[in-house]
Amino acid sequence: MDSLFNLIFSTTFGYSVLRVTTPILFATLGAMISIKAGVVNISMEGTMLTAALMGVVISGYTGSALAGLIGAVLIGMLLGLMLGYFALNLKTNIILAAIAINLMASGGTVFALFVISGDRGISSSINSQVLPRVSIPILENIPILGDILSNHNILTYVSLLSVFLVYVFLYKTPLGLQIRAVGENSHAAESVGISVRKVQYIALILSGAFAGFGGAYMSMGYVSRFSTDMTAGRGFIALAAEALGMGRPLGILLASLLFGAADALSNSLQRFKIPSEFVQMLPYLVTIIGLIIYAIRQKNALKRQKMEDRV
Repeated sequence: MDSLFNLIFSTTFGYSVLRVTTPILFATLGAMISIKAGVVNISMEGTMLTAALMGVVISGYTGSALAGLIGAVLIGMLLGLMLGYFALNLKTNIILAAIAINLMASGGTVFALFVISGDRGISSSINSQVLPRVSIPILENIPILGDILSNHNILTYVSLLSVFLVYVFLYKTPLGLQIRAVGENSHAAESVGISVRKVQYIALILSGAFAGFGGAYMSMGYVSRFSTDMTAGRGFIALAAEALGMGRPLGILLASLLFGAADALSNSLQRFKIPSEFVQMLPYLVTIIGLIIYAIRQKNALKRQKMEDRV
């Protein structure tokens, strides 16, 4: 027990939490933007997986980590655009279309990797590049804080900065106002001249871009290769984090950190004599608990609203 306590309250664990939170936070921000526009993008998992492969392939063949990152983000935007075309133009059920993208990504990335490099499951023959780590001056010399907050992959800092940028975008810009207006009441938004379809397209493309950042981090930061289904449900965990965070940037950051802590704990517990099955299910168990808490909060809020309406 003492060993577990020392593990959780160590700087190494704090560093690990930020490290594993990064892809979840990117995907959660993307999910929030799409949900704010009234279009639920549950294809985050497949989009991240496809972006992870694209980042490895492009960076490997160009020798540029930046090119790989750009390629990953662009493929994410393309998949968001494709989802929008299916749902908004062809009137396909958006949930079914997103599931199709997830399934296509799961098998399609393995097939594409084999066609491109001949590798089966892991991109062992591709000399992919890794995005750099950043040491923050002054902060890195501060005891404890420096060990936790400094020397992370650059995308970790981008993800944290994105929380503030998304807040400014959604609540301080005209386009952000339009996205929220469309999500709250699309008919009212359309009555004042807002193009609902255009705004929802933009939201899905931005959602795909954030998933692209998350996928690029997985294969060019978290590890330096692509492997089969390497996102391991993080795209779905992001949807739970968005719900638990109540669609607010600060709440989403805290929810993502919670799920990241559960993921980091599951990785750390592997050194103890704990059944591996329990360790592997821990992040998903926390996800279920988070959704239960969210459902209870929503139910209580609905009850209060009904009582206020009666008064």
